[in-house]
Amino acid sequence: MELSASRRIIHGLAPAFALLLLGSLAAAQSPKKSDYVANIALCNGSDRTSFAARIDGCTALIDSGQGTTTALAIAYNNRGNAHTAKGDLDRAIADFDQSIKLDPAYAKPFNNRGAAYLRKGEYDLALKAFDQAIRLNPNYGRAFVNRAGVYLKKNEYDRAGRDYDEAIRLEPNLEAAWSGRCWTRAILGALQAALEDCNRALQSWPNDAATHDSRGLIHLKMGQAGAAINDFSSALRFDPKLASALYGRGLARLKNGDKAGGDADISAAKTIQAGIDDDFMRYGVRASN
Repeated sequence: MELSASRRIIHGLAPAFALLLLGSLAAAQSPKKSDYVANIALCNGSDRTSFAARIDGCTALIDSGQGTTTALAIAYNNRGNAHTAKGDLDRAIADFDQSIKLDPAYAKPFNNRGAAYLRKGEYDLALKAFDQAIRLNPNYGRAFVNRAGVYLKKNEYDRAGRDYDEAIRLEPNLEAAWSGRCWTRAILGALQAALEDCNRALQSWPNDAATHDSRGLIHLKMGQAGAAINDFSSALRFDPKLASALYGRGLARLKNGDKAGGDADISAAKTIQAGIDDDFMRYGVRASN
């Protein structure tokens, strides 16, 4: 659902850039070269390295003074992604800015800077960043998914739907696009099409709370309270503090005659997120329905 849109943000992972960096190492001594190669692996996120280790690896590459301008742009981008993953959005944005300064034609840091701004709630800045990423690479499906996330936050559902359509056309296996379009179609009232999108996403993304949450809304709007309860409960198994799933399950329980359970869920949802009643009214669902 829209409240979960930030979980659908997709970062542009940089390609491995060992060749770009190693070209400057011909004269390096073997131990030094070995350390440098290890830092490349860390900065690329090889072998499921921790975010702190990725940051250290990228920092070592940046501080070494070796490598091409393009390689340094990739290192800053990768370090920015690691900062974002750790929740340090201001440092991430500074790194993406530096990556862009080094290589203004590099689309990934624009996308990633937009993702950081989206997480900060700075939607206009996010939109500008995604627009530029798409201008640089019109086939960048992940940037279309992320821009759709901004449109969701701005309640511009038709625009979000068009971006999800384009992302799916470009990258049919991008599960976040199917999940996001499911939610958008649910809001717009295209319930059967929305259901098909959610089912498609869950085939290969079965543990995604946002998609179960979205399918719960679809069943709620279809009047299928039992199915809605099941979906919202599934969402809460993966994300117990997901306010939209709690509120939606509360409404479904009320419709099923479970006043105590419904009131408890709705109260818990309001504790987590004030104003969630207004959100559901905007989604086309009222507590009195």
